[in-house]
Amino acid sequence: MTATPFFVAGIDGGQSSTRAVIGDRAGRTIGVGRAGPADEVGAGPDSTRLHDALRDALSDARSNAGLPESVRFAAIVAGISGYEGRVYGKPPDLPAARLVLVHDAPVAHAGALGGEPGVVVIAGTGSVVFATGGSGERTTGGWGYLFGDEGSAFWLVREALADLMRRADENVPAVRETRAACEFFSQPSLRSIARAFYLGEISRDRLAAFAPAILAFSRFGEIAGRGADRLAALAAAAVRAGAPPAIACIGGMFADAAFGERVAAAIGVAIPGARVVPARNDPATGALLLAYREAGSV
Repeated sequence: MTATPFFVAGIDGGQSSTRAVIGDRAGRTIGVGRAGPADEVGAGPDSTRLHDALRDALSDARSNAGLPESVRFAAIVAGISGYEGRVYGKPPDLPAARLVLVHDAPVAHAGALGGEPGVVVIAGTGSVVFATGGSGERTTGGWGYLFGDEGSAFWLVREALADLMRRADENVPAVRETRAACEFFSQPSLRSIARAFYLGEISRDRLAAFAPAILAFSRFGEIAGRGADRLAALAAAAVRAGAPPAIACIGGMFADAAFGERVAAAIGVAIPGARVVPARNDPATGALLLAYREAGSV
């Protein structure tokens, strides 16, 4: 007797890109797909950004897995950057018996710590700290690019560009760093960079993409240090609330080894006895694990 087809999917919808993972009944990952940004920051009712990113990432993963377009999933869990229980644009329409949308922090936590209690420090385009254990779940940081996101790529670039702009005002320009910024954004001046961002010609994820270059300049070491200290302070707040001091750090900012070391050192100072542990899996795989739970298979 042939078993009924069974597939689940997990999706990590970030501010820079979206990643989908498909799993089968045996717990094997059989397809991976990618698409553009999925967050809804500033989105209006006509926005299709979230809808399209989730659809396209899942479609890419389905194609990669060799599954037909007609396939229906037992469960899909999508973690979305900044999600707070409401979709502002066009709602996602995915072929699942159960579709669950959550903030991206829980899926990152599930992937990094494998469902065990502890703290995950997320620093990509934005930043947030999410913890479980003690009194339950706790989120610290994650206030978005206007009010927080310290230690994130966007925050780092914003702070560095602001420093360059102040230096220009005071007639003590940082020539090498300013030239690098203008070349990266294909703009003739710092004022042009600012204007292009305000007009939407430079997106948030494009601005954040300059972070690796910023980290390579020693001039901005103090800024990176402030970001690392703030991430550590957010993790410390979660531990004081009762989360175990097992801490995983994930996100694009940690691709820079020196920044990762800064954060680990700051955590060591802020949380005596803390254990900074390597992430077990990525956020999309965390979403997949939660999808298996939603389908009742784990």
